[in-house]
Amino acid sequence: MVLFAFVCDTVSYFTRNPKLAEVSWWNLVFATVSIFIAVIFGQIEAGLAEPYDAAVSTLNLHSILGWSLSGVLAAVTGWRYVLRLQNKPQLPTPYIVASVALVGLVIAQTYLGDLLVWVYGLHSVPVVEATRGGQL
Repeated sequence: MVLFAFVCDTVSYFTRNPKLAEVSWWNLVFATVSIFIAVIFGQIEAGLAEPYDAAVSTLNLHSILGWSLSGVLAAVTGWRYVLRLQNKPQLPTPYIVASVALVGLVIAQTYLGDLLVWVYGLHSVPVVEATRGGQL
């Protein structure tokens, strides 16, 4: 949702299409609500995982970035709300720059999550069995 909101903002910025800015706004609102739910379920899942030594630092970084991302996203959405109330025809450049930083955080968070699943194999049967058997 954040990536789609960014794309809508970018296209709206260059085409001056206010309808795309509205689509972006609602995507940010739903993304803000969704990320808190995702972080809470992610914390539950992390608590249930049995991470081995090599995966612990990545899992901790993923957790810290998730909570940070939820705060940054809430701040950007609040900023966007203020801009929406001002009813300006175009978004300011600092907001677009902040959106780029937000997209970078989302990409980094996705990379860390993929690393935990596809490289470290947390929650996969072979890794869980190896961890319980003391092989990891």
